[in-house]
Amino acid sequence: MTPAPRLLHPGAWWLWALGLATAAARTTNPLLLLLIAAVAGLVVTERRVPGPWSRSYAAFLKFGLLVIAIRVALEFVFGGNGLGTVAVELPSVPLPPWLAGLTLGGAITWDGLLAALFEGMRLAVILICVGAANSLVNPSRLLRLVPAALYEAGVAVVVCMTLAPVLITDLDRLRRARRLRGRSTRGPRAWAEMAMPAFSGALDRSVTLAASMDSRGYGRAGDQPPRVRHINTALVLGGLLGVLIGLYGLLTGGGPDSPGAGVFGWPMVIVGAALAAGGSVLAGRRVTRTRYRPDPWRAPEWLVALSGLVPAAVFIGLGADPALLGPSSPPAWPALPLLPAAAVLVAALPAVVAPRIPSSAAPRPKARAVEVAA
Repeated sequence: MTPAPRLLHPGAWWLWALGLATAAARTTNPLLLLLIAAVAGLVVTERRVPGPWSRSYAAFLKFGLLVIAIRVALEFVFGGNGLGTVAVELPSVPLPPWLAGLTLGGAITWDGLLAALFEGMRLAVILICVGAANSLVNPSRLLRLVPAALYEAGVAVVVCMTLAPVLITDLDRLRRARRLRGRSTRGPRAWAEMAMPAFSGALDRSVTLAASMDSRGYGRAGDQPPRVRHINTALVLGGLLGVLIGLYGLLTGGGPDSPGAGVFGWPMVIVGAALAAGGSVLAGRRVTRTRYRPDPWRAPEWLVALSGLVPAAVFIGLGADPALLGPSSPPAWPALPLLPAAAVLVAALPAVVAPRIPSSAAPRPKARAVEVAA
């Protein structure tokens, strides 16, 4: 049975996107990375909400390509290790010992170039997953999920997240205006002339959003002693720090037999989550607020969140499996492991199980035509 059209809970979309990003952080296999990016693009195409933020996926995709190019360029600058088949020989300039023995130029090998390409692809796919989450969720809806102890920081984070969608909208508006005036919209000179108005407009809108939030009482604290507020904030921040340390251990530590089972793995995640939850509950008593049309958490939310967490669990469980590594030394054609690929395909379920966007959230064709004409 197809669920009724409605907007999905933003937490479900972010859990799905973070699960895909975690899977991407655990592998350098280019086939798996391309599959993750394709699954994220499919879900964004089927379930994105019309609006300025819906173009974040394309913007992050372009930024990811730039990251790959920068990573490969850095290999030409600092990658002269001489290991493997030499692709090109550049003049070598040794650097001081306190720079960890780096060398400018030198022998650039195919092994080093492939390793740089795979690492750049991993960073790019992580950015693409974040862009997918921004395309699927209005950033302002995330403010409802911010714990009471982090209201002040939550307002700042939401304002920062609205900067990118507003910047994309302003750039499109400036390009249309330049085309109507018969001026070029391509080339470094055109982008330099559009950069300052675009950033100025985006910052002005973000500041206006912050002022409107403050005027409506966001981030206001209740009547509690300063000592109690400081304790609650310390619990929440300490818990979140513990969760970050634990996630770092899960993403980087552990071997094939016990991935992420050390001190910086699951124990830190569990302890940090408990501290953060306790601090949030205690801090919630000092903030009184009402929810207008609260987002429900139903079966589609569970399916979407779990479909994104499945690849993360599988990739973490595989640990240092050679199938997750890109064959850079010696260079070879990568193989597609079946279990990780199947786990990534599970993350495509939101394209079917997630509720469709209601017609009230879609832009009206006539209004859109008037906007373009204007």
